[in-house]
Amino acid sequence: MVQRDLFDPPAEPREVLRDYLDVPGLTYCRQFLAPEEQCQVLAKVDAGPWRNDLKRLVQHYGYKYDYKARSVDLSMYVGPLPPFALDVAQRLLDQELVEEMPDQLIVNEYEPGQGITAHIDCEPCFKNTIVTVSLGWAYEMDFISVATGEVKPALLEQGSALVLQGEARYQWMHRIKARLSDRGVRRERRVSLTFRNVILGD
Repeated sequence: MVQRDLFDPPAEPREVLRDYLDVPGLTYCRQFLAPEEQCQVLAKVDAGPWRNDLKRLVQHYGYKYDYKARSVDLSMYVGPLPPFALDVAQRLLDQELVEEMPDQLIVNEYEPGQGITAHIDCEPCFKNTIVTVSLGWAYEMDFISVATGEVKPALLEQGSALVLQGEARYQWMHRIKARLSDRGVRRERRVSLTFRNVILGD
């Protein structure tokens, strides 16, 4: 018996907004995953092993990232991406949101009141393209210009995909404020899938 893919048949390409918020290299795709697909992926995620490495629960696939040392190497390989992640990654590739198949995934759980401080993903650790797929609930993410301090907020909707490349990847920090609501709407649980490609030394 041939195993069916998580997404069968494949969804039609969704609206893709390039240079989103007038930030070069920031791409936003609404409804990247349909509601039923989101539920399927979230069920697969919740069947996996959650870790409390941070103040929030996380899962690591492909390579584990050392947050304190800000490093990743061959010794941190924890195995291939699971089937649900490969299905999502293949969708990203098919819709040309990424140029190569991601080999690293971190799953983050955000409960109301949790966030992530302003940062740029480790430059020596990961290649140019970072993608976050949002599940469960819409949270607001701020983009902060390193050069000017300008802040541009974006509401990351359920099922959306956000791509950071070029200037958006290297010259803008991103954060999620630790609070209980966004734009007057009380938060519920959000789960994000962040796909990357690691840079390994010789």
